Amino acid sequence: MGQIVVRVDRELCMGHGRCSVLAPEIFSADASGYCAIATVTLANNQLGRAKLAEANCPEGAITVEGEGSRR
Repeated sequence: MGQIVVRVDRELCMGHGRCSVLAPEIFSADASGYCAIATVTLANNQLGRAKLAEANCPEGAITVEGEGSRR
C-alpha cells in the first residue's frame, strides 16, 4: 500500500480550522488556530480524509500528493 504526502502552505493558512475539524487525525491547530503541520506522510487509507480537508480549505493551502491522490 502506498503513501500520500500532505503539505500545508502556512503562509496561505488563515486559521479557519476546517482541516482540523474534518480530519483531526491528520491536522491540528496551533495556539492561534492556524494549521500546526507543514508536511506529513500518511498511509493511503487516510486519502479520503486528506482530500476532504484539501477540498474544503478556503485558501487552498492544503495539497495532497502521492499514490492515489488524483482520484
